[in-house]
Amino acid sequence: MTAPAPVSRLRPRRSCLAVPGSNPRFLEKAQGLPADQVFLDLEDACAPLAKEGARHTIVEALNGGDWTGKTRVVRVNDWTTHWTYRDVVTVVEGAGANLDCIMLPKVQDAQQIVALDLLLTQIEKTMGFEVGRIGIEAQIENAKGLVNVDAIAGASPRLETIIFGPADFMASINMKSLVVGEQPPGYGADAYHYILMRILMAARTYDLQAIDGPYLQIKNIDGYREVAGRAAALGFDGKWVLHPGQVEAANEVFSPSQEDYDHAELILDAYEWHTSEAGGAKGSAMLGDEMIDEASRKMALVIAGKGRAAGMIRTSKFEAPEA
Repeated sequence: MTAPAPVSRLRPRRSCLAVPGSNPRFLEKAQGLPADQVFLDLEDACAPLAKEGARHTIVEALNGGDWTGKTRVVRVNDWTTHWTYRDVVTVVEGAGANLDCIMLPKVQDAQQIVALDLLLTQIEKTMGFEVGRIGIEAQIENAKGLVNVDAIAGASPRLETIIFGPADFMASINMKSLVVGEQPPGYGADAYHYILMRILMAARTYDLQAIDGPYLQIKNIDGYREVAGRAAALGFDGKWVLHPGQVEAANEVFSPSQEDYDHAELILDAYEWHTSEAGGAKGSAMLGDEMIDEASRKMALVIAGKGRAAGMIRTSKFEAPEA
């Protein structure tokens, strides 16, 4: 019997589009947008009276829609509510074959991830799905979650992303601002730097992706680019989008420039040649005026990987120097 192929946990997530699970029109429209990921929301975007019906609407959309090229995710309600288990059971039993991940909001400790992992495993075994294929995305939205983020990131092999949820987080620490994602008045530095770096370090420790949360001023694309650029500069893999107008900005900000992508590919080719027997088996070498070595190769792999995932095409070619 052939063993199943390993699940890829590093899917492109430059743009993660939030879609209310109770709105069939929005669910249909989302299928045609160029977002890397779409998450169908049963939490904040659904009123309490709409949640039960939204579960079934989401199942129908996942099974009947065309989500080609997109990571398909459903955000369930958090474990402090009475909706969580039924969200997971209904959605995964009904559409598990057409679902990539479950997003769990307001994660506060590792045991909440363990509990979701166990529930998913039971459903997969009962339904005959491949055990372990469905991933988990953990959303950090309060101080307790951030303090425990290292343990959360290592809680399950299903984990794929750690996500920053700024709105609830700002409320949980009494931050003096009503504009989600913007800097609070009276503080001259970046009030989110520590939070983002804690999440990033935990994610990278366990080879997970780090995703920034939403920017609620949906018509302010320049503001979105600025906030997204902050996260991208640190090394985050993507950001939520709440409106179709933000999708293009996210895809652009979290992709390398053409110049950087070409340069990264050249470094990889040059290093491979110079370390080969034909290239003299060197540990370091020159690429133009730049010295490259193993550390250069590792850095180039990151940029090249992002470019390849974004479907970028090289515009330059490495040519071995003449002897």
